[in-house]
Amino acid sequence: MKTNVDSIKSILIRDLTSLEKEIRSYQNESDLWKLDGDIKNTPGNLTLHICGNLQHFIGAVIGKDGYVRQREQEFGKKDVPAADLLTEIGRTKSAVTSALNLLSDQDLENTYPIEVFGKPMTFSYFLMHLTGHLMYHLGQINYHRRLLAS
Repeated sequence: MKTNVDSIKSILIRDLTSLEKEIRSYQNESDLWKLDGDIKNTPGNLTLHICGNLQHFIGAVIGKDGYVRQREQEFGKKDVPAADLLTEIGRTKSAVTSALNLLSDQDLENTYPIEVFGKPMTFSYFLMHLTGHLMYHLGQINYHRRLLAS
């Protein structure tokens, strides 16, 4: 039987794998960096943001893996090759797996060490938030890809 931590890890890895598929589905690599209409962030930048966010809040904070986030670059970099984005997603999957392997279900009810939203919250609450954050941006990337393909 899966633990709650295993379930959270499984959802994050599933959606990071979906992110890899989305990046590979762009027929023209330059489309990863196109803005269209009211879309304010490119899929390339959203991918960097997703990876930076998870590597920081899970890999560095929980796993203490030494990752140092550079949030400005998540939105400032342009024209990063798709192969590099895929490598970064792979690093993120490894960081998430390693860090969450350190947690037990009992740990989920402990207070997360950073007050990200200005108040204390449990590991469980914040990890659920991070899964939702990933899903939100994954949906944006999927919509962008399909919009450009039409």
